[in-house]
Amino acid sequence: MNNDELKTLVRTIPDYPKPGIMFRDVTTLISHGEGLRATIKNMTEPFVGKEIDVVVGIEARGFILGGSIAEKLGVGFVPVRKKGKLPFETISQTYELEYGTDELEIHTDSIQQGEKVLIVDDLIATGGTLEAAGKLVKQLGGQIIAAAFIVDLPDIGGSKKCEQLGIPCHALMDFEGD
Repeated sequence: MNNDELKTLVRTIPDYPKPGIMFRDVTTLISHGEGLRATIKNMTEPFVGKEIDVVVGIEARGFILGGSIAEKLGVGFVPVRKKGKLPFETISQTYELEYGTDELEIHTDSIQQGEKVLIVDDLIATGGTLEAAGKLVKQLGGQIIAAAFIVDLPDIGGSKKCEQLGIPCHALMDFEGD
């Protein structure tokens, strides 16, 4: 399946989580067997043959995608989770949401100095979650090679923020508007 065909599998939910928002729900895409396989294949292809040591997946859909992409690339997988979910020593990073703040954590021993990292999540909107995950990776000495997403919401500005942070941003599809 090509990316245009995959786009038809993403469900749009109007007025969620608040009025005026068009929520792009990728659960319909990843629950479709052929769609999931094509998504993983299409997200992995730009990075085959690139020097990547580890894939970092952002909770929660980044785990589903990132683990599969890491396996395809033959590298390890590191989860970035919400505060209080990881069992070992962590570092944390607070980030802004549309409606407040949240905090992400990563194990202190999960990335080694100089390791080349691919960050994966389902969607990029404002770029706040990506920025927080990127700061965590850099604090541990990792070098971010790129970030990969299923969906980019370009009108919200996250992919531009990604580029301003010096992180090449790859998305399979764009959805205009909020």
